[in-house]
Amino acid sequence: MKATVIATFFGMSLICTYAAKEATKKMKKAKLYFALTDVPQIDCDVKAGKIINPEFIAKCPPGCQDVKYRVYGTDIYASFSSVCNAAIHSGIIDNTGGKILVQKVAGHSGYRGSFSNGVRSLSLPRWRESFLVSEGKPRKGVTYPSTLEYSSPKSTAVKSGSSSVHPAYSSVVAAASRQVQAAQGRGQNTAFRGTSTSASNRNILRPNTDHTGIQRQEPVATFQRAAGSPAHLAMETDSWKPGLSLFDTGFSSKEELNPKPLESTSQGNPNCKVDLSFLMDGSWSIGKRRFQLQKHFLGNVAQALGIGSTGPLMGIVQYGDDPSTEFNLKTYANSKDLRNAIEKIPQKGGLSNVGKALSFVNKNFFSDANGNRGGAPNVVVVIVDGWPTDRVEEASRLARESGINIFFVTIEAAAESEKQNIIEPNFVDKAVCRTNGFYSINVPSWFSLHKVVQPLVKRVCDTDRLVCSKTCLNSADIGFVIDGSSSVGTSNFRTVLQFVANISKEFEISDTDTRIGAVQYTYEQRLEFSFDKYSTKQDVLSAIKRISYWSGGTSTGAAISYASEQLFSKSKPNKRKIMILITDGRSYDDVRVPAMAAHRNGVIAYSVGVAWAAQDELEAIATDPDKEHSFFVDEFDNLYRFVNQLIQNICTEFNSQPRN
Repeated sequence: MKATVIATFFGMSLICTYAAKEATKKMKKAKLYFALTDVPQIDCDVKAGKIINPEFIAKCPPGCQDVKYRVYGTDIYASFSSVCNAAIHSGIIDNTGGKILVQKVAGHSGYRGSFSNGVRSLSLPRWRESFLVSEGKPRKGVTYPSTLEYSSPKSTAVKSGSSSVHPAYSSVVAAASRQVQAAQGRGQNTAFRGTSTSASNRNILRPNTDHTGIQRQEPVATFQRAAGSPAHLAMETDSWKPGLSLFDTGFSSKEELNPKPLESTSQGNPNCKVDLSFLMDGSWSIGKRRFQLQKHFLGNVAQALGIGSTGPLMGIVQYGDDPSTEFNLKTYANSKDLRNAIEKIPQKGGLSNVGKALSFVNKNFFSDANGNRGGAPNVVVVIVDGWPTDRVEEASRLARESGINIFFVTIEAAAESEKQNIIEPNFVDKAVCRTNGFYSINVPSWFSLHKVVQPLVKRVCDTDRLVCSKTCLNSADIGFVIDGSSSVGTSNFRTVLQFVANISKEFEISDTDTRIGAVQYTYEQRLEFSFDKYSTKQDVLSAIKRISYWSGGTSTGAAISYASEQLFSKSKPNKRKIMILITDGRSYDDVRVPAMAAHRNGVIAYSVGVAWAAQDELEAIATDPDKEHSFFVDEFDNLYRFVNQLIQNICTEFNSQPRN
């Protein structure tokens, strides 16, 4: 009997132990299943900076490979980037979407732009936060959220006794209130002021625990005692975290704040990243009243643009007898300070020498020392009252060939009695790109100038149009080097010519804009037409269509040397030299030495290989980085896929070169 009881008890113990182990296994499986399947989805336009979580796994939808979802950086991305498009750029996912792992890291200086996996990332001088993206697999020991925390687009006011403020900010608000109360107790005004870099700044830190469990300190706000006013309060807006507005600290009126102007840094409108110079008419003919209207107009434009370090930057040159810089691109980094500075500009007087002013800007304004960023389009807006007193055509042409987009805003045309004094009739048509009036706005009266603020800002911020086709920014000599060997065949050769025509027609073709030339080669070489042969788009397209198929061998190296001598040696000094070589097979001669010689002479080479083309030769021909300048397709009929990519690369590359 006793033995039976013991056996029964022992059996029950085994059953319970087994049941417990099975339950534990099921729970682990359930947790693992939850971790692998319950992944939050994000949209294509979601930027990493909008998500509060320091590390997370998310699922990207299909279709995020689009230029409207901006990406900044390579390998390490600014948090202002689209998370999903950054993942495509890095090769973690493709345009069909998928799961990714995102890790937030510290801010970075010098984000490098590049073209990778069909996505063009942009360069950026600096940003306060970065992120890394990798394959969407959980790291050991890390728990990932099933829902993501987003920073609120609206701020929540801090009220006495309110619990609506994020706990991370409680110490900041309390410290701010104590300083304000102390200042008011001494009968002093307290003001929020802009960013300061004074050595007397005191960082107020907030705890932040990362995924490793280690507590780190991050600056949330900076308070400064300004010289002569020990109770003045300064807040560093760039490090202020989302969810708390500058004015959400318990203050109820402007009288309590009594703000005073101080230069501060704003991020600006990132969708309008341009380096902008306004040529301000300071001639005596404009008069004092209209000069004041002009300043008011410029202030409104500055406000509408949204000036900032990652958006538009704006400087002003005033012209009369001689031009002079009022302030350059790096003088003011926010719209408010810029508007205040514009109001203080005195009129210099003199004649309306616009041509002289354009030459001055072309030679002096857009330099690294003056704040030119290199990766942003250079734009000049010329304001003219009546008509210029010198010639503008030549100065405008040289500026456009240097990559400057020129806009004209003309107010009040010359009266009949004044027309005899006009030096250059139709000066606007001669000065700007001839693109259906995009670059010119005429205003009948100074009192209606305010009506063109938004139209002008919209055009200036149309960076796709400024950077790419149908603008004078593409002042280049593009030479096509076309393989006419026997392996190509008549039908495929016509496909190649269509490819050449499709690229050519996207550019504004004229003697001062883009020029097109072509060479066909086999064992020998033939100049089909030179850069100066045709000056209209229709003539160029007709000439491409007339090229006859030659047939023969494949001496690509000799063709590169021939194109360098017969085409690119005759390029104009200010024009970008671009070679696009199309071949379908391995060369009978060496391509490396001729390609290196072309590169040294300033030729930017793109290689397009079809079918039996050798990858190592394509990379040797292409300008570095060769992955951005070499392309390959298995069939001639697929050449069309590279048209837009080539055009975008050419345009972006042109724009990214620093101007010195």
